[in-house]
Amino acid sequence: MKTNKLYVKILSFVLSFCMIICLPIIILSCKENNTYSGELLRLHIRANSNSEPDQAVKLKVRDSINQYLAENITATSFAAAYAEIGLRLKKISDIADNVLQANGFYYGAKAELANEYFPTRVYGNVEVKEGFYDALIVKLGEGKGDNWWCVVYPPLCYGDKFEYKSIFAELFG
Repeated sequence: MKTNKLYVKILSFVLSFCMIICLPIIILSCKENNTYSGELLRLHIRANSNSEPDQAVKLKVRDSINQYLAENITATSFAAAYAEIGLRLKKISDIADNVLQANGFYYGAKAELANEYFPTRVYGNVEVKEGFYDALIVKLGEGKGDNWWCVVYPPLCYGDKFEYKSIFAELFG
């Protein structure tokens, strides 16, 4: 009987010690854990030029492409998203072309998948470090103007659908 009480006391001490030491470490390490380090498929829309009309139509193309992707890309992995978008490059180019033509621009658009360098970006509460990433590139005309970019997978372009947070940071942050 005394042996059982001794085991219970030792177990209680060990568990208490672990909670006192480990829980703060876990909380502190999770509090700043909003950096995504997994596979990303980025979206990069390159305007024809920096003229005001070219920049304005770039945003209209962005809105149409984002709507199409949000409604049609249902992948739950990077590989599946890459494959789904690869099959839809012609459709994405056509969407961009249609928006351009509807707004009086006839310089065309081309969508392709490529691996390119991106600087560090913050999407809401998620920071994506600089580096080379696979991307859906949509080039409008010459593609020499300021760009717009976001992340297609995981879907960071579509409002608040996706956010990395730690449960510990939520509970104790």
